[in-house]
Amino acid sequence: MLAASSCVVPCRAEEPFTPNFSDPQARLEKPDLGARQSLRFIADDDFPPFHSAAPGGGLAGFDVDLARAVCETLKLSCTIQARRYDTLRETLEKGEADVILGSIRVDAKSRETLDFSQPYARAPARFARLRQSPLVEATPETLRGKFVGVIAKSAHEAYLADFFKAATRKPYPSLEALTAALKAGEIDVAFADGTALSFWLQSGDGQCCAFSGGPYLESRYFGEGIAFALKKDDPALRQALDYALAQLFARGVAADLYLKYFPVNVY
Repeated sequence: MLAASSCVVPCRAEEPFTPNFSDPQARLEKPDLGARQSLRFIADDDFPPFHSAAPGGGLAGFDVDLARAVCETLKLSCTIQARRYDTLRETLEKGEADVILGSIRVDAKSRETLDFSQPYARAPARFARLRQSPLVEATPETLRGKFVGVIAKSAHEAYLADFFKAATRKPYPSLEALTAALKAGEIDVAFADGTALSFWLQSGDGQCCAFSGGPYLESRYFGEGIAFALKKDDPALRQALDYALAQLFARGVAADLYLKYFPVNVY
């Protein structure tokens, strides 16, 4: 199982790898789903590469393919429909869907009203630098007195404020403004969502830059991971989702999907 980093010393992957969020020692039994014959998934269409609008209509992305693989593993039919983000919980509560794809932040507050499967991905925070920069490592000491760009009022800014007190924070209104500042040399490093940064780094505009150090996965700031959300009164379904995810990790299916959608190693 991929472990979270400590608050100030990041986990670091020397070589690209495919994360495994399933406990290989666990031996989950396939639960009895009774007369259930299908699963109804919903998601918004603006969370690439996890789920977004497909060119021909409907949804496409990592979550979508993973959901279909879950249904195949459980031998259930599968529907996946797009809904506005602000209607996802209501649709679930009305019984018009069974599972929300990984749109909902998993934390103590969301757990008050929803249940979640085991995580199948994380949202690591990462530092990025200009390729010629000597700041290959990003630590409180190496960034002492350096200008660190961050999106204003984000969890990433709060994290910097708590653990990189000797760095000078420069807030920006958006990821686009942040990466433009890094490319222009206005800041020494940028600190933001690792997935978003990874896709910028592989774009033509991001060839100037590279990750600095490893991922930060502190759940208090960046959530407990990305998981399927469902109603609290359906423990059999949660167990079935966990069983299916464990099977997909064990068989390498989840790893293949990760490589398909995340060509730059986020972790």
